[in-house]
Amino acid sequence: MNSAEVLATVDIVALRLHPERGLELLLIRRAQAPFEGQWALPGVLINGRCADHGLDDAALRALREKARVQPAYMEQVATVGNAVRDPRGWSLSVFYLVLVAPDTELAAGDLDFVPLDAVRGERFALPFDHTQLVQQACERLAGKSVYSALPLHLLPERFTVAEALKAFEWSIGEEIQHSSLRGRLERMKAAGWVEDTGERHQPPMGRPQHVLRFTPQGDGAFVFDRSLLV
Repeated sequence: MNSAEVLATVDIVALRLHPERGLELLLIRRAQAPFEGQWALPGVLINGRCADHGLDDAALRALREKARVQPAYMEQVATVGNAVRDPRGWSLSVFYLVLVAPDTELAAGDLDFVPLDAVRGERFALPFDHTQLVQQACERLAGKSVYSALPLHLLPERFTVAEALKAFEWSIGEEIQHSSLRGRLERMKAAGWVEDTGERHQPPMGRPQHVLRFTPQGDGAFVFDRSLLV
């Protein structure tokens, strides 16, 4: 790279919810230097030779060509840049938070889901400043999850209140009241964002649970009138 050039990328922090392990992060094994062979966030270069019409288009290209997953939700988080984050010189990254369905499977051996806690706890090291990008994306998820229904995008279309409770707790990072979430879901029903299927799921232990269906009315997230933590 010419020392006068700035290397620009769009990087993806894609999360999947595992019913037992909690949130998992999608990583790709780098095929070339720097950090060849190491696991990193999937991303693409952006420059005048790319056909992208905008940053969202570049993020979708990264999902299509590198991550090879279908997003249930996508949001730009921030832009970072400096002269030390990449050993090749000055660089910047526009990074996105992406949520994918829990049944998302990977078709290639150069992709893998790893426990998010291992990355955030720095037990699984990432190159560049990707660990910091993951931290910022998770802070965005946690912040929005206390006043919106964003974690429902981590669930299958049909879910129970108990499953929704786990999705919110994993996203926020702390326990929430079952009754508080149930009240929010009732408001979502009234607004057409959730519907009762009339079916019941029988867990191995406990009472049968009503099965709900997530029916989002747009690309964003349903916003609550107050925090779930109140």
